[in-house]
Amino acid sequence: MRALDVMTRAVITVKPETSVRDAAALFAENHISGAPVVDDEGRLIGMITEGDLIHRIETGTQTRRRSWWLDFFSSTRDLAATYIKENARSVRDVMTEKVISVREGTPVSEIADLLERHRIKRVPVVYDGELLGIVSRANLVKALASVPKETASAQPDADEAIRNAVLRELANHRWALAAENVIVNAGTVHLWGVVTSVEQARAMCVAAENVPGVKGVEDHTDFPVVIPAM
Repeated sequence: MRALDVMTRAVITVKPETSVRDAAALFAENHISGAPVVDDEGRLIGMITEGDLIHRIETGTQTRRRSWWLDFFSSTRDLAATYIKENARSVRDVMTEKVISVREGTPVSEIADLLERHRIKRVPVVYDGELLGIVSRANLVKALASVPKETASAQPDADEAIRNAVLRELANHRWALAAENVIVNAGTVHLWGVVTSVEQARAMCVAAENVPGVKGVEDHTDFPVVIPAM
């Protein structure tokens, strides 16, 4: 499997001028922990994650005053950078600019190594600077769950063609979960994501079943978790 086989294509992104508060709201509303930062041409320029928002002046979680000797050994550059991270209002000032990324054809084994080695949760997929998708740890887990217990004859090109056809069909319908993963293994389509009705899930299955070459469809979709009011 390669990045293009498992990546999420409809990626939630933010602009560098987006406010930190709006970015935090976006994370909460979409149940995500990070988002690529793109310019007006869709080119990747950074990444913002929940780790960038932990220490903030608004929530009183900023770095507490340290001992004098620790400040003494910290450069003015480091101290200034910490202040910006905790007080800046726009994404451009808190995002990580040096982003680890992969190409469409990067094997998932290499992606797994990258995530583990750099202790990160996701990597953007780019081509010539343009953001194409994102591969997260969750994507790799879903890919593992989709592997048949008995490996059939590998047909990666056929699986890729099926996946693209399913994605094109789903893109034509408002009820489809365009941001969720579609993974194909040995001709079997695996559908993931959060749906709001049984009919929505079934419609996605029907769409996949009607694509030529599909041998079967596995529905892994689920309903949102409802947290009762206190």
